[in-house]
Amino acid sequence: MSDPLIKKVDCLRLPVPDLDSGLAFYRDGLGHEVAWQTETSVGLRMPASDAEIVIYTDATPQETDLLVDSADEAAELIVSSGGRLIAGPFDIQIGRCAVLADPFGNVLVVLDMSKGRLVTDASGRVIGNERR
Repeated sequence: MSDPLIKKVDCLRLPVPDLDSGLAFYRDGLGHEVAWQTETSVGLRMPASDAEIVIYTDATPQETDLLVDSADEAAELIVSSGGRLIAGPFDIQIGRCAVLADPFGNVLVVLDMSKGRLVTDASGRVIGNERR
């Protein structure tokens, strides 16, 4: 095998009942700075890492997202190595994503940035993706 599959932790995704209460806790209470915001989610910076805390209001459970070069290729490798595909690969705003399980039942959410990082306006609202 050449390079390891997982490049880094991209983000810790945490569900909240609404963004205002999530921001009151993570931004106002814990001091995390907003990096970007959409209608249903907010990315918050962690100062010693380029990984983010992402609070969101959809009904999916908490997850840790792992950055890979290609979500499609990562899904194939994980399955061929004994893992199991749960969902995807599917498109997301920054690229592609797949949800898998390792042979021990641990959920692995892999994503790539094939569509580019989010671009924000001066207020932190997402306005698109960076050009690649």
